[in-house]
Amino acid sequence: MESVALDPRDRGGKVQPLLIARSLKKYFPMGRSLLGKRSYLHAVDDVSFSIGKRETLGVVGESGCGKSTLARVLLDLMRRDAGELIFDGEAVGTFDGISRSEFRKSAQMVFQDSYASLNPRLTLEETLTFGPVYHGVKRAEAVTRANDLLHMVGLEPRRYAAAYPHELSGGQRQRVNIARALSLDPRLVVMDEPVSALDKSVEAQVLNLLIELRQRMSLTYVFISHDLNVVRFLSDRVMVMYLGKIVEIGPVDAVFNRPKHPYTLGLLASRLSTDPDRRIDSAPLSGDPPSPINPPLGCRFASRCAFTEGVCHVRTPVLTQQASDDGHSTACHMVDIGSGHSKAAQA
Repeated sequence: MESVALDPRDRGGKVQPLLIARSLKKYFPMGRSLLGKRSYLHAVDDVSFSIGKRETLGVVGESGCGKSTLARVLLDLMRRDAGELIFDGEAVGTFDGISRSEFRKSAQMVFQDSYASLNPRLTLEETLTFGPVYHGVKRAEAVTRANDLLHMVGLEPRRYAAAYPHELSGGQRQRVNIARALSLDPRLVVMDEPVSALDKSVEAQVLNLLIELRQRMSLTYVFISHDLNVVRFLSDRVMVMYLGKIVEIGPVDAVFNRPKHPYTLGLLASRLSTDPDRRIDSAPLSGDPPSPINPPLGCRFASRCAFTEGVCHVRTPVLTQQASDDGHSTACHMVDIGSGHSKAAQA
């Protein structure tokens, strides 16, 4: 992570994390049993972490692990059922903190589907001016800002300002989505699979653009992706999620080079190689995740883990950081010396 320059919007100081998430929970109500008991899908279940200023936090995990729900909860697009968000030292949505309206100007999102994210009836200029005008910016100023943003993301305003989304390629539409996210001068941008629908050459261009914009505009990113190579390229730290919980989090090189959780090991081993001598003969991860509607007691990965012991089925592991590690934490009984797991003493 780069050194943090003085930012006039900075309220909490350089050391203060830009965003702190504490014990976030989001459950979706499902049907009722024969006895009338309501069941809930545990999409995000007691998730806590922080993001430093001008840092990029990558979020990875299998489909259904809660990444996209977490993104929406972080931006208050979905109301959390429990937990707290602290933005630059101020609680979000509280009487004595930062209002939800003010927070939403400071935190924006880029969605995966570049076409569905844009209104097909609006030109690019209208798309980029809508948010600022709604928040009280004069239209002339908003138009100037829109043209500057188009130029910043590599689209010539004279050619594209009057264009409609259907006239653009997928990569160009995603550039417009990025520009729209920046139209309110945010500090935090959450991106949910922003390059997964793009071919590799366009993907590389968009990734380089994101790096340039982060440096230029002092941005902080939460970058969600299933592509581990992309996450490693862009991120300072990486967070691994499984069935609504964090199982490992730390500096990107530490997690990729010295993974500690068996699930992280399986994810990294599942990456495809271009070397024919390093083909994968068997699936690194076998079995299906337990139901998020009725998650098991103890470790949620226990049914798929080769190192499962009795303690894994009865006690939920907590994120544990060893003294020798710099911010590298794992939720596994094997790294918790007091857990009772036979391999804990070797951790």
